[in-house]
Amino acid sequence: MSDRVYIFDTTLRDGEQSPGCTMNLREKVRLARQLDSLGVDIIEAGFPAASEGDFEAVRAIAEAVENAQVAGLCRAMPADIDRAWNAVKDAKHPRIHTFIATSPLHMKHKLGKEPDQVLKMAEAAVRHAAQYTDNVEFSAEDASRSDWNFLVKVCERVIDCGAKVVNIPDTVGYAQPDEYAELIAYLIKNVSNQDKAIFSVHCHNDLGMAVASTMAALRAGARQAEVTLSGIGERAGNAALEEVVMNIRTRPQHYPFETNIATEQLYPANRLLARIIGRPIPPTKAITGDNAFAHESGIHQDGVLKHRQTYEIMTPESVGRAGNDMVLGKHSGRHAIGQKVAEMGYRLSDGDVELVANAVKRLADIKKNIYDEDLEAIVLEEVFRIPDKYRLKHLHIQSGNMDIPPTAAVVMDVDGEEHKMTTFGVGPVDAVFNTISEIIGQKPVLEQYLVNAITGGTDAQGEVTVKIRAGERTAVGRGSDPDIIFASAKAFLNAMNRLAKSVEEAECPVL
Repeated sequence: MSDRVYIFDTTLRDGEQSPGCTMNLREKVRLARQLDSLGVDIIEAGFPAASEGDFEAVRAIAEAVENAQVAGLCRAMPADIDRAWNAVKDAKHPRIHTFIATSPLHMKHKLGKEPDQVLKMAEAAVRHAAQYTDNVEFSAEDASRSDWNFLVKVCERVIDCGAKVVNIPDTVGYAQPDEYAELIAYLIKNVSNQDKAIFSVHCHNDLGMAVASTMAALRAGARQAEVTLSGIGERAGNAALEEVVMNIRTRPQHYPFETNIATEQLYPANRLLARIIGRPIPPTKAITGDNAFAHESGIHQDGVLKHRQTYEIMTPESVGRAGNDMVLGKHSGRHAIGQKVAEMGYRLSDGDVELVANAVKRLADIKKNIYDEDLEAIVLEEVFRIPDKYRLKHLHIQSGNMDIPPTAAVVMDVDGEEHKMTTFGVGPVDAVFNTISEIIGQKPVLEQYLVNAITGGTDAQGEVTVKIRAGERTAVGRGSDPDIIFASAKAFLNAMNRLAKSVEEAECPVL
């Protein structure tokens, strides 16, 4: 049996289904390129039949990715499969990923189908997909709660019809690692044509077992792991890519496998995801959290100083935690800035480099030391964001007390037309949000407001994340600036722009 494990990343599909993790097209393409640089083997770009927006995003990712296979997910229905192929066909290495539920619970209550009907649908779907490409993956949804002998029959049939990868997902995170490994071993032993396909696993984390079950299944013979950055995904999420990969790298005697992952890109990839979805990496997150390599206990500190391996089983550098080296200032030239941005994994046009360079110089007039994190924030804010319907031009704040309430004077553009207004609030941030809402003519509910320092120091940029709701629609916005009030205004406007964009796409879908 091969010792090569293929890493199938579904951050852009299953991960994006996590509430509050919606990404726009440009952000999806940017993250897909980072996943390509990370070395993932397959990028599941989305569910093309779900919406026109999903279709366009999958197609854009397929055209942008250089090395990884690009998969489109589809139900076991001809129209879905056709749609998926049209979205991924221009990829250098396209894949069609089709699925149908196989557990008695799902077949009866979700599909309203008998097992024989499901079996025929699975066969027909794979045959239909195989007309387009020989790179077809089939998933038996809720496999961990399916009848094992029925799964054997399903696997044999879809492999005969052309499936090169058969996925056995623990869709609801129900399985325990030992029983899941036993299921994978049973299928590999009893599926007569198993040598013609790779068995894959896709584990959810409802009981906190996603990574453990994935690792157990790999030891049992599975050779594709379906994962997401930081483990984001439906409900409690998926198996975390960085945890699966670093288990393999750190414990080779236990997991004698190889992957194509450039582990030094793990931290940058997770940071990029955190910036895009507006969710900071939790400090105690394994591998990538701020505390993952921190030592406060005196005994631990003493041990690490004497020999790092006393309390560190991997190095920070091995996952891309290189530290906060100062790299730029007001006298840095565009070439140096462009080169540094490229080293960080961002591919920018000359015009984009110009935007970033000008922003670096503006920041350097305020902040003495420019760090990698500052540069990354500039790139994400200046380049990888949707075009602004609403744009802030000037902001003036006057704080106060009970006698003189805080006031915000805002000058901003709405579709290129300048608007001015002054409004009060219970605090300066509230005053800013009230004023912007008055100008736009819409006052959404503020569901979340988070502030984080991008780097250390009293002159650090503040990064603000907001989540707003207007009716059934929600949007997450981000903004960064040395002035936290200004960062808050940027974040609120970013969320309002995203909200406007989602309404626009719903009213005028791309055809």
